[in-house]
Amino acid sequence: MDINAFAVLKLFVVGVLVNPWMMRGLSATDTLSVETTPPRPKAVCNESHLLWEMEVCGEDFKRDMAHIDPQYWCNLTHFISEYHIFTLCTETKSQGVNCYWPNPLAESYIIRIHKHFFSNCTMERVVWVDPPDETLTLLILIPVFLTLAMVALVVWCSKRSDILA
Repeated sequence: MDINAFAVLKLFVVGVLVNPWMMRGLSATDTLSVETTPPRPKAVCNESHLLWEMEVCGEDFKRDMAHIDPQYWCNLTHFISEYHIFTLCTETKSQGVNCYWPNPLAESYIIRIHKHFFSNCTMERVVWVDPPDETLTLLILIPVFLTLAMVALVVWCSKRSDILA
């Protein structure tokens, strides 16, 4: 057997054997054990306990925000860590009482906190005004005429290809 044919045969055999092993689709979440874990029992969300826990998180946030000068309440860089702790608290407490997060109760409480602390933080909006009609007409017509001029130039050059070549 030719040495090149033998090398091709070896590559083919290795490819046939290795390809299924590599393509098994193992990922980091796959486990090698064949035992299945029993599903976690679903517990009902305790909404009254969740409201109480949201109040606890809110009181902690209010206490933390009391240490920050109210003139800085609209600048996120001054209270980002306190807000992160508040958000983490609401998420942890929601999951602790078997509720998903975010949920309508947590959202409504967070909105109340926002209204209390950040209601005066509205940004001044820029009012966009249309340009004057003369400027608008120029901005529309210049690209149209440039396009027509380029098309005319291409057509003229294609008709005169014998001279330009």
